[in-house]
Amino acid sequence: MPIEIKELHIKINVDENPESSIPETTTRNEKDKIIEACVEQVLEIISKNKER
Repeated sequence: MPIEIKELHIKINVDENPESSIPETTTRNEKDKIIEACVEQVLEIISKNKER
């Protein structure tokens, strides 16, 4: 059974200053946490669909 996405919200902040006060490792850690949360949600949806 395919997964259907009914809504997609995209928010982008553009900063013309290329220098960032946040270290790159913090940004990578945050991205890794977001990816991990997304993967968990997708796996939960797949397992719920298999139960049906």
